Amino acid sequence: MKFEPTTLQGVYLLTPDVYGDERGFFMESWNARTFANAGFDMEFVQDNHSRSARGILRGMHYQTQHTQGKLVRVTAGAVFDAVVDMRRDSPTLGQWFGVTLSEENRQMLWVPAGFAHGFYVLTDVADFQYKCTDMYHPESEISLAWDDPAVGIEWPLIDGQAPQLSGKDAQGLPFSEAPLLD
Repeated sequence: MKFEPTTLQGVYLLTPDVYGDERGFFMESWNARTFANAGFDMEFVQDNHSRSARGILRGMHYQTQHTQGKLVRVTAGAVFDAVVDMRRDSPTLGQWFGVTLSEENRQMLWVPAGFAHGFYVLTDVADFQYKCTDMYHPESEISLAWDDPAVGIEWPLIDGQAPQLSGKDAQGLPFSEAPLLD
């Protein structure tokens, strides 16, 4: 497993070792010892799987209580995955990082607690799976505005059309009004 730091402190792009032949492939997506040896000692308490259609944007979500670290990956299709640093004392507060995750590249993104997270579906359908370090806590969930110019995420919108959003995501807070995390 290759662990590459990104432009945001604590966020890593992971590329697993993949072994394949005419029968298919094999890869480890999680191994506690491998991660601990690389300095990532975490315990996961929840696994999630979502399926979304082309043009759907889910996010940018984070929790002010029971903050979650997330190990995210795509097992079918492709998404543009984005994170925004919401940590009050971070040198990269308010900055974003984005990457395409797909079934072809099999890459994963480690998103530590303290980041808003979301993704935009680039293919007809995408299956998005992620492991969380804390339980979902809907009472403290915040949606950061996906299109806040103060953050400036460069979403690769299909044909420049606005994404399909949930009601909650359509009402996302601008960064200037979003609670920061300690």
